[in-house]
Amino acid sequence: MKTIGLIGGMSWESTVTYYQIINRVIQEELGGLHSAKCLLYSVDFAEIEECQAKGDWGKSGRILAEAGKSLEKAGADFIIICTNTMHKVIDQIRDGIQIPILHIAEVTAKELIKQNIQRVALLGTKYTMEQDFYKSKLIAQGIEVLIPDSDDITKVNTIIYDELCRGIILVESKKIYLDIIDKLSKKGAQGVILGCTEIGLLVHQSDTNIPLFDTAFLHAKRAALHSIEL
Repeated sequence: MKTIGLIGGMSWESTVTYYQIINRVIQEELGGLHSAKCLLYSVDFAEIEECQAKGDWGKSGRILAEAGKSLEKAGADFIIICTNTMHKVIDQIRDGIQIPILHIAEVTAKELIKQNIQRVALLGTKYTMEQDFYKSKLIAQGIEVLIPDSDDITKVNTIIYDELCRGIILVESKKIYLDIIDKLSKKGAQGVILGCTEIGLLVHQSDTNIPLFDTAFLHAKRAALHSIEL
């Protein structure tokens, strides 16, 4: 079994989800008392969010690059970054280590292709929805990406930072998300990427008929299977 290095804490609420999913998958695959070999480097999210707000991606990249180096030195065989947005700085992290990183958007794209999704809606932080670092991975696989209008982008982003990252789950916020998902479905989306690892805490497949692709679940599952080479 390979040792998984997790760069977490962005936010810690969804890092908990990663740990649970990884270990559940290992238990399902191997049975008995098996659990995953994991190393976790959990950053201070306030420091990372301040860099995001200031547009100082270089500083946040250096912080996460140090986390990656620490995980490699501690014995990780590969790394996952437990957030969508900070894949923007994945090249900075890769430059400082020799072990591979499993990219969350590439894992998600494979699942979309598997389910024959050619036009998908993307929800996440404003950085993930508006910038190209994430969408380009999907577009490269021939997948068309839809995002909400500017007002809805603000709503989605605010709920992530002001509520979900703080462990606050509100019924009215779920309704806002489901209304936005419905709009995107009417625009032709065949599925919706929950492109922030906290969104799966708020919205579930049972809430809507359109297929949802929870990136935290997909990423964590792939990491677990990779660790046992399945």
